Amino acid sequence: MINNRAVDDIAALVDSSVAAGATALVGGVRPEGPGAYYPPTVLTGLTEDSPILDVEIFGPVAPVVAFGTEAEAMSLANATPFGLAAYVYTDDLARALRVAEAIDAGMVGVNRGFISDPAAPFGGVKQSGLGREGGHEGLLEFLESKYIAVTW
Repeated sequence: MINNRAVDDIAALVDSSVAAGATALVGGVRPEGPGAYYPPTVLTGLTEDSPILDVEIFGPVAPVVAFGTEAEAMSLANATPFGLAAYVYTDDLARALRVAEAIDAGMVGVNRGFISDPAAPFGGVKQSGLGREGGHEGLLEFLESKYIAVTW
């Protein structure tokens, strides 16, 4: 992580989730020793109102919430005030594209975990940012447009 404070924040989120009934399938325990490290962690048994779902974790923690239908999944995914990145895994390309369009996030990865690319715009929506960096869209952030209306 960026520093020990970030590790403290991640550990507190995971610890409070586990105390509230979540299960750490892997990870979930801050290791002893020096360094700003937190192990990859997968949490299950979360409910829609779990506090960890209302923050941007910025750490290797995957909170997993079960859903029954695609519509329910979209409702859960879009209920957060954040929207930097989202990920869709499916063998149905039509579903992947439909879900990617419906998710309110600045970036969506389909069947891949790494979505950053210097040639692509990077940025989120809602409380995860405004504007883009990278790609053509990122260059526009450094320009000022001027509209000139003329009557001849």
